[in-house]
Amino acid sequence: MKVFLFVLMATIFEAVGDAVIRIAIAAPRPHMRIGFYLLGTVLLALYGTSLNLAPVEFATVTGLYIATLFVVFQITNYVLLHTAPTLPVMVGGSLIVAGGLTVYLWK
Repeated sequence: MKVFLFVLMATIFEAVGDAVIRIAIAAPRPHMRIGFYLLGTVLLALYGTSLNLAPVEFATVTGLYIATLFVVFQITNYVLLHTAPTLPVMVGGSLIVAGGLTVYLWK
């Protein structure tokens, strides 16, 4: 469970940081754009730092990370950017999640 929580936090930092950068690009005012860029930069730095300080070997959790990243990206895309996943994204995503879980759980 500890590994999953670590992976979940890293993917949240990555997905939200990326979404905030996309919001910054479209921000109508320069001060808003700068603020969003700064926030996105901090979130992406937290993501990179958390991966490098991880208490686990990253190669062992890659499958879990990819599966979690897909799910968190879709949630973030829907909540922050108001874009629902399409049917092809859901079908392909289910294959990503199934493959990621297979890699992680197959011992």
